[in-house]
Amino acid sequence: MTEADVATKAPESDAQESAVQDDTPAQSGPKMGEHCTSDRPTPTGLAPKGELRKLAGVDIYLAKPESYPTNPSKLLLLLSSGTGVKSTNNQIQADKFADEGFVVVMPDLFEGNPAPNSSPVPEAEAQGTSFLDKLKFKAVELAKSLVIDEWLARHTEEKVMPILEKVIDACNSEFADAVGNGGGIYAVGYCFGGRYVLLLASERGRVQTGWGGAQKQADEEAGEGANSAKKGPYIKAGALAHATLVSPDDFQDLKVPVSLVCVEDDPMFPDEVRETGENIMSKENVEHEVQVYPGVPHGFAVIGDYDDANIKDAQVTAFEQMLKWVKEH
Repeated sequence: MTEADVATKAPESDAQESAVQDDTPAQSGPKMGEHCTSDRPTPTGLAPKGELRKLAGVDIYLAKPESYPTNPSKLLLLLSSGTGVKSTNNQIQADKFADEGFVVVMPDLFEGNPAPNSSPVPEAEAQGTSFLDKLKFKAVELAKSLVIDEWLARHTEEKVMPILEKVIDACNSEFADAVGNGGGIYAVGYCFGGRYVLLLASERGRVQTGWGGAQKQADEEAGEGANSAKKGPYIKAGALAHATLVSPDDFQDLKVPVSLVCVEDDPMFPDEVRETGENIMSKENVEHEVQVYPGVPHGFAVIGDYDDANIKDAQVTAFEQMLKWVKEH
């Protein structure tokens, strides 16, 4: 199996891996599930405490410790799933890190265009036995796939990385005290945002990775040498949870410590990708940790209410894992 063959699917869900088994375009293309396109119910009693504002012309959600700037803080980028910067649960997630002493900047990676909602078809409808029911279900799934494909095509690495570079430059200026106190910028990422933690943690040329993992060196195609185009790393350390759209090449040239929260048997971040990534990091002596959580859905680490006590406990543990990593590095 080549590295291109084991690139992750796009993005994020409980893995609504198909109720329809036929190899239609809707099934063979990238998939987006409920955990990327809609929030879980917000836990009772929680509400955002930060503010939405502009930073270098980019919409951000900003969460700060109550004691800042009187007491020193560190600067943390939070890179969200496809639900984006205006998601209540994503904002509360940022607040949790702020409560632990970080100035948290969550940028809008999607320029006001979060992932389209693709809530799954009700199970009763999916289980319809008539030919007409099955035909309707296939049509709905195909329509969803086409919408997600279009959305993903608008939010490639070539579009997202310049947003992050602009925000990082502005953070180095406006929050120079926090950046200096931490000796650099930290980053955490969930689902769609998880891959960008890896990119910010690496030194590389600008690369565009397709859904199948095939890559093109954008600067080389533009006639520029690869070495002159190398950038990064942009962060001091990073942590990511149930990343999507990741290919094995995204683990190449990592230069800073990274922590991975992974889901057991996650079709959005397959074992082949994770294991290849671990081998690359070990071979290149990159400090890293990988924790695989069994019995939880993709997207579980993002704030949201679940009935299952195991998922609730895993959510707490995953946050503690990521928090400890960025605090200790």
